[in-house]
Amino acid sequence: MNLIKFIRNWTLPIAMITGAAAYFAYVNIHALDGTHAIANRLISIVQPILIFCMLFVSFCKVSPRELRPHKWMLKPLAIQTISFTLLGLLVIILPSMPGKVIVESAMVCLICPTATAASVVTAKLHGNPSTVISYTCLINLAASIIIPSLVPFIHESSDPGMTFETSFLLIIGKVFPLLILPLVTAWAIRYMFPKLHSKIQAQKDLAFNLWAIALALAIGVTAKAIMHSNESVWELVGIAIASLITCIFQFVAGRIIGRRHNDTIAGTQLLGQKNTVFAIWMGYTFLNPVTAMAGGFYSVWHNVVNSYQLYKERKKE
Repeated sequence: MNLIKFIRNWTLPIAMITGAAAYFAYVNIHALDGTHAIANRLISIVQPILIFCMLFVSFCKVSPRELRPHKWMLKPLAIQTISFTLLGLLVIILPSMPGKVIVESAMVCLICPTATAASVVTAKLHGNPSTVISYTCLINLAASIIIPSLVPFIHESSDPGMTFETSFLLIIGKVFPLLILPLVTAWAIRYMFPKLHSKIQAQKDLAFNLWAIALALAIGVTAKAIMHSNESVWELVGIAIASLITCIFQFVAGRIIGRRHNDTIAGTQLLGQKNTVFAIWMGYTFLNPVTAMAGGFYSVWHNVVNSYQLYKERKKE
């Protein structure tokens, strides 16, 4: 029982350590070298399914009536969009500036939408998950507009044939299956199959456990990206520091905003937690591919913060 309690209390750090350890163990078992392509393909299929299921379970616990935006959400929205725009203008004005890739990495971390697991962690911290879900929809829409509006002017290697419409549809195509579709499915189950909906609602920690498995996979993928990177150590350190600074800044800013509007936990999570899978994809698709590393590092930082927050919450209880 003590072991089970320990695992439940430290689920996120255990998942992170397990993901990294599993990657290094797997790549060092040379008898499995021929399975790497299959494993990569399997992870690319399993991870979105896990995220979909996690969000579906979370959305089943939130009434559609609770999902309404608040005026105060314009504040975190402004922080993300304005900071991204200002750094983007800096790169446009000084295209040969030293540390350009580090600035771009910060941009990725700032504009990246709220993590799909943010509502799960918010509920675990006894916050208001409906606030986080509402903001997640807002920031995804904002990101889908501002990213294609600015990035074509930022990086010289951007595809010249990628128009605003093409970029917008790419982002919407990335967002819809992992955000809108589970939301619509959960609402359909709520009204069409109320008994099934009640059973799903009764599963207290199912969404959190699914997130732990998805996190282990994400950390394994992050470890692989770092180990296969051809960048210098100093550049990787710079990207790691940039992602750490933006992580701390957004958690603190979100906490201040949320506290002023009696929604401290939700405010903290909706700005601090990021959809790092989206960040990695954004780096590869729109900017210097090296900036995708920022999403991997941010994944580590925000889950360390969440682990500490969950620890503090347990102490209160």
